[in-house]
Amino acid sequence: MSAANIRIVLVEPTHPGNIGAVARAMKNMGLEQLVLVNPREFPHPQATARASGADDVLARTRVTGSLTEALAGCGFIAATTSRDRDQYFRTEDVRVAAERLLRESARGPAAVLFGSERTGLTNEQLEPAHLLVRIPASETYPSLNLAMAVQLVAYELFRARADAVAPPTGAGPLAEPAELERLYEHFATVLEEVEFRDRTHSGTHLMARIRRLFQRAELDRNEVNILRGFLAAVQGRRRHAGEDKPR
Repeated sequence: MSAANIRIVLVEPTHPGNIGAVARAMKNMGLEQLVLVNPREFPHPQATARASGADDVLARTRVTGSLTEALAGCGFIAATTSRDRDQYFRTEDVRVAAERLLRESARGPAAVLFGSERTGLTNEQLEPAHLLVRIPASETYPSLNLAMAVQLVAYELFRARADAVAPPTGAGPLAEPAELERLYEHFATVLEEVEFRDRTHSGTHLMARIRRLFQRAELDRNEVNILRGFLAAVQGRRRHAGEDKPR
């Protein structure tokens, strides 16, 4: 099974040398798609020097102005993290995550997100992810260099190919991040219309919980259309009722 459908996405990388080292790590393990979101400096001589034979990967590298643009067309998305996150995220060991990424890439483009060297990925940048990837490391110093993290994930993807299992027959492509975002916006609108609001003290967690629920469910495009059709029907019934009895 090929990994050609797997996209490595670096979000706001700050050191051009790391970009070159990432390209080299990808070349070593047969990965071809590198996307940079708002890099501080690229192209750059340090990136070329550190690529060391992976010039073709650098030449194909895409630079985007937003994470949404970088993930366009993708179905399954994994995001790397070195620290504990919200309990509603599904988290997997890097080996398990690599096997899953490889299977999902057989039915549509998949992506792995890596954050900036200093801060990693923000909670907002994690929102499109279906699962988080943890790389086991010493508890006293778990933070990895960006290129090292990409190398480990790329190695596990390479290793997983020998034991790859095809996705279920008839499995459709997962919904893209933009399609899911439209679903969440639609959901938030209907919740407001029916006055179903967050009852917690802060009153800000309801949509975040709903997002995590649907991200864990890994909706395909048909399922997103079903849910949006249901929401539209709810809105239609409310409008029809409003014609007979104003609120």
